[in-house]
Amino acid sequence: MNNPQTAASSRAKAIFLDRDGVLNKEIGEYVWRLEDFEILEGVPASLARLKVAGYHLIVVTNQAGIAKGLYTAAEVKACYAKLQAACDNALDALYFAPGHPTVSESLLRKPDSLMVEKGLARFQLDPAQCWIIGDRLRDLEAGARAGVRGILVGDAVIHPNIVQASDLVGATGFILGSS
Repeated sequence: MNNPQTAASSRAKAIFLDRDGVLNKEIGEYVWRLEDFEILEGVPASLARLKVAGYHLIVVTNQAGIAKGLYTAAEVKACYAKLQAACDNALDALYFAPGHPTVSESLLRKPDSLMVEKGLARFQLDPAQCWIIGDRLRDLEAGARAGVRGILVGDAVIHPNIVQASDLVGATGFILGSS
């Protein structure tokens, strides 16, 4: 007979990462052109540290510009390939929500949790051992709906009960310091 606690503790762990504002520079509009896709300082080193610590790294990003006809899924994947190349292929998966509420409905779109749930199922992850790092409350809400703890990055003070860090480097330090 399997002990559920033993099974859960042996399950894998992951970091779910929002894209714009966490991994690449937020420019105030949609980022899909490779020349506009600027990887933030410290991202490759932070991802390498998390990978060494045994975390799967999964990007979960809303990409409403697809539904609006501004760019294509292929352009989103090209930005992902650029990120992968800069980060020594550290990322394990990319999930993106192409919908926008004014054009189409989608359970993938954060704050819904389907992208996170897909990652949990695919990699057989223990939500209690996972984190989501985002720059908006909707990112953390998506994680919370799936039982994943969150860290909000950026300078704005939002709520005293939310773990916050200035950037991915700070979030990485927090996660690795609390494991």
